[in-house]
Amino acid sequence: MLNTVYQLVAPRRIDLAIEDVVVAPSAVVVRPTHLSICHADQRYYQGLRDPKVLAEKLPMAMIHEAHGEVVFDGSGTYSVGQQVVMIPNLPTEEHPYIAENYLRSSKFRSSSADGFMQELVVTTANRVVPLPEGIDLNVAAFTELVTVAMHVLDRFDATANAGRSAFGVWGDGNMGYITCLLLRTRFPEADVYMFGKNPEKLADFTFATRTFVISEVPADLRIDHAFECVGGAGSADAIEQIIEHIHPEGTIALMGVSENPVPVNTRMVLEKGLRLLGSSRSGLADFQNTLALFQEQPQVVAQLSRIVGGVFDIHDTSDIAKAFADDRARRFGKTILHWLV
Repeated sequence: MLNTVYQLVAPRRIDLAIEDVVVAPSAVVVRPTHLSICHADQRYYQGLRDPKVLAEKLPMAMIHEAHGEVVFDGSGTYSVGQQVVMIPNLPTEEHPYIAENYLRSSKFRSSSADGFMQELVVTTANRVVPLPEGIDLNVAAFTELVTVAMHVLDRFDATANAGRSAFGVWGDGNMGYITCLLLRTRFPEADVYMFGKNPEKLADFTFATRTFVISEVPADLRIDHAFECVGGAGSADAIEQIIEHIHPEGTIALMGVSENPVPVNTRMVLEKGLRLLGSSRSGLADFQNTLALFQEQPQVVAQLSRIVGGVFDIHDTSDIAKAFADDRARRFGKTILHWLV
């Protein structure tokens, strides 16, 4: 099968590659219809990764948040035309106690394998999940990002102590918004406090118990557990503030990605007996759980629709360039690509 792949070959340069793909008899072939840009895509596109990393990974098709429609299914699991969300994590083995997204042998689309910026995506039946009818297709485009937060909450629920009366979320970006929303949904009786830098962005967190600008946090405020969604250079300050305000034996879920090592006040981590919980990416169960949540609690989808930013019809590489430029200038919200190539 001939397939057109839109590959990033250099910063801000995407070329078309025609590939002859062998389709296994049990394969599933999906035509992407809606894609979503994430911060990792921008770092690759703008050339903000280490030059050695870029040299190793390019050329590469970007985007790991997407859904589309089935055009072929040799496994007999899905029907032609059925809407499915695609899973970017590509495990090559199973482990009795290490999840698929933490196995070092797993590949990940738009990082160690071509992403979804293709005319057709050849995958397997266990790497797609049916999209329930009636779900906002623009929201469905960034299902993968929601699954990351769902994965974190499941790991937290299984390991943190029973103190669940007050949570804190640091980071007023998309991941902070989603994490705060899922916490409110899972723990409706608890206080969920939101911490960020931008008062205008914090105003969108209407489901939070209270929001705080990080320079104006009351000294006596205490939380049971915290979720750090800042990443980058701001991670260190966020973690330090969390350690100051968290109760002893609380759990700090680390979700923000940083290119450089982040200093942590280990003295107070030890004195308070804190647990640092690292989480990254997601797997099949997280996608299934997230789509079940979308179907069972439509108000979650309605709240997520508020962070849909620009929506772009994509016909060629010039449209892709416009979408990435708009996304970079956007301070908040998800940029959606209506994939019409």
